[in-house]
Amino acid sequence: MKQFLAYRAALVGAFSLLTAASASAQNAGTQWTKDGYSYLQVRPDSVVQLDIRQPGQTRTLLSKRQLTPAGQTKPLGVRRVALSDDGRLILLNTNTKKVWRYDTRGDYWVYDTGSKQLTQLGKGRPESSLMFAKFSPDGRKVAYVSGHNLFVENLADHAITQLTTDGTDKLINGTFDWVYEEELDCRDGFRWSPDGQHLAYWQLDARKTPNYLMLNTTDALYPFTVPVEYPVVGEDPSRCRIGVVAVGGGETKWMDVPGDAVQHYIPRMEWAGANELIIQQLNRRQNESKLMLCTAATGATKTIFTDTDKAWVEAKDQPVGWDWLQGGKSFVWASEKDGWRHLYQIDRSGKAKLLTPGNYDVVSVEGISEATGTIYFLASPTNATQRYLYKVPLKGGKAERVTPAALSGTNTYEVSPNGRVALHRYASASSFPVSDVVDLPAHKRLSGGEVPAQAKAMKLPKTEFFQVKTADGVTLDGWMVKPSNFDPAKKYPIVFYVYGEPASQTVTDNFGTGFNRLYQGSMADDGYIYASLDNRGAPAPRGREFRKAIYHNIGALNIRDQAMGAKEVLKNSWVDTSRVAVWGWSGGGSSTLGLLFQYPQIYKTGISIAAVDNQLNYDNIYQERYMGLLPEDKHYFVDNSALAHAKNLRGNLLLIHGTGDDNVHYNNAEQMINELVKHGKTFQLMAYPNRTHGISEGEGTSKHLAATFTKFLKENCPPGAR
Repeated sequence: MKQFLAYRAALVGAFSLLTAASASAQNAGTQWTKDGYSYLQVRPDSVVQLDIRQPGQTRTLLSKRQLTPAGQTKPLGVRRVALSDDGRLILLNTNTKKVWRYDTRGDYWVYDTGSKQLTQLGKGRPESSLMFAKFSPDGRKVAYVSGHNLFVENLADHAITQLTTDGTDKLINGTFDWVYEEELDCRDGFRWSPDGQHLAYWQLDARKTPNYLMLNTTDALYPFTVPVEYPVVGEDPSRCRIGVVAVGGGETKWMDVPGDAVQHYIPRMEWAGANELIIQQLNRRQNESKLMLCTAATGATKTIFTDTDKAWVEAKDQPVGWDWLQGGKSFVWASEKDGWRHLYQIDRSGKAKLLTPGNYDVVSVEGISEATGTIYFLASPTNATQRYLYKVPLKGGKAERVTPAALSGTNTYEVSPNGRVALHRYASASSFPVSDVVDLPAHKRLSGGEVPAQAKAMKLPKTEFFQVKTADGVTLDGWMVKPSNFDPAKKYPIVFYVYGEPASQTVTDNFGTGFNRLYQGSMADDGYIYASLDNRGAPAPRGREFRKAIYHNIGALNIRDQAMGAKEVLKNSWVDTSRVAVWGWSGGGSSTLGLLFQYPQIYKTGISIAAVDNQLNYDNIYQERYMGLLPEDKHYFVDNSALAHAKNLRGNLLLIHGTGDDNVHYNNAEQMINELVKHGKTFQLMAYPNRTHGISEGEGTSKHLAATFTKFLKENCPPGAR
C-alpha cells in the first residue's frame, strides 16, 4: 500500500535532464569500475565510461555499431550494464518487461572486448524471460533465472546447464512471489559463491497461496480472469527455504533453518565465506529478527544475533547485503534497540559494538570503506525533512557532517567502492536537482553542478515549512503553499495532501514538494492553500517511538494526529474552515477516508484514490507487520478500517480506483460502496477499467484523472479568497 509518487510530465522531464550523468546507474545501482574512479553510463546508442579524474571526458565502451547484432540494422536498446571483474566482458540487459512494479525480465547479451563479439545469452529460452543475469567471480560463466528455474551458461562455448527443473508459476526458484517483492524488496533471488562453484538461492512455494482473480472485461469479447498469488491478512505466506547447488548441476542442499518454513520469512541472504551463508530470518509477527550462519555443504545453521521489538523489526530498510570487515570477521548491521536506528559491528560470535552513538537516526548506509577507514551514511539529526551525508570511523565514534552547510535540503549519494569520490545530487523544495561529482571527505566538486536552461525557466511553488504542536502534545512537521498574491485579511480554502502510513513521508525538503500533479492549472494562482503533515508512524528520522507509535493503530492514531494537526493550522485567521479538503493515494486514500469519516467537523471534501478500505483485504506481510496477527488482533484491523466508520460520512466524497489494481484490489472500493449505500450516504465514483495501482495505462488516462480530480475539487471546495 505504498504511496504513488510522481510529478507532472514536465517536472519529470526536467529532473531527468538534471540527473542524466548518473541516470543509468540509478536504475540498478551505479556500475563502478574496479578501481572506484570510473563508472558506466548508458546512452541512447552507446555505453560509455566516465573517469571522475578527467571531467568532461568519456571513453566509448560500446558504439552504435558494436551494439548492433549481426544481421540487424538497429542497435540494442540497453537498459542496464555490468562489467566482469577483469573488465573484459560487458553484460547488457535489453528488451525488458515489467514483473509487477519493475522491469526485471528481459534479454541479456555479452560483448567480449577482446574478440569484439556480441552474443545473446539464453538462446532457446522465451523472449524477455531472463532475470538477474550475473557474471561468475572469474567472469567465465553467467547465471540467470528463466521460467522460475536457475541456469548457468558457459561463456566459452555457450553451453547451458539447467540447475533446477521444478520451477512453475507457483514454485519459484531464484526470485520471489508478489508479496516478497512488494513488501520486503526481494527480487534477485540467487547469489554466486566466492569461488564461483555454487549458487545459493531462495525457493518460494506459493502453491497454497490463493489467487486473487482480477476481472478483465475490456480486452476480449468475453471477460476473463487474471490470477495473482496474493496472501491477504491471515493467509499463510509462501513456504521459503534456502538451497545451495553446484554450477555443474546435481542435487540442491537445503539449509536446515530452524522454525516453521511457512511461519517465517527470510528477507536477506548472502555468502559469508567460501562455504558459509548468512541469512536473516523474521518470525510471522515480524517482531523478532535472527541472523544465522549456515554451512553450505551440510546445511547446519546457528543463530548468532537476535533483535526484538515490541512493535516490529525493520527488515526492508536494512542494507541489501552484508558489509564484511576485517577479512570477513565482522559485518555492519542496523538496529533500533536503543531507541534510534544505529549501526553496529557484529562479529561471527554475535557480539555487537555500537558504531554511531547519539540521539539521531541513521537513514541509510551510503558506503563503507576499509581503505579510508570510514562509514558514510545519511542522517538529519535536527530536521527530519532533510538529508545529509555523515561519516564515522569504522571503529565507531561521533558522527561528522560531510555535506556542506550551504546545501540545505535533500542530498543523495552514490559513494564509489574506494570511498574517495561520490555521485551527488542536491535538491530542495525551492531549488531544482543538481547532480555533480564530489571528492570525499572534503566534498569538493570535481565536475557537474549545471542547471539546464529549461529547468531555470520553470516556476517552483513557494513552499513554507512549519511545525505544529497538537492538543496531544505531539509536534508534527508540515509544509504549506499559500495562494499567489496572498492577503492575510482574506480567507482561503485549504487542501491537505495526506499519506499517513509507515511506507512514506510526505513532508520532505525536496524537489516536487508542494506540487499537485493531479490539479489542472495552478492551485496557488486559483486561490487554494495546499498543505501536508507527517503524523506519527511516518518513516521520518525522529526516533523509534515516533515511528512505531502507530503499531496496532493504523486508521486511528495517524488519523487523530492528522486531524489534530489540521486543527492547529485552521486556527490561522486566513483559513476558511468551511472549505477544507483532503486527498491521498493508496495509504493516503485510506487516510483520506478515515479523516472524512472520523472528523467530519473538520474535513468537508475528500478525494480517495486506490484506498485500502478494509485492512483485512491487504497483503499479510505489510498489514500484519503493523497491525498484528489473526485471530488475536483481528479487532485492530476491523475497528480501525475506514469501512467501520463509513456511516459517519457527512461531506463530499469521490472514490477513484483501477479495476485492474493488483496491489490494492478493486474489491476494497466495492465493499466501501456497499457500506455507503447501506447507510444511505451519497458519493461519487470513478472506476478505471483494467488500470493498475498507478492508474496510468491507456490513452488519455492521466489527463482524464487530473480533470476528474480538478472538477470535483473546484465544485465541492471552491477556490479563491473571500
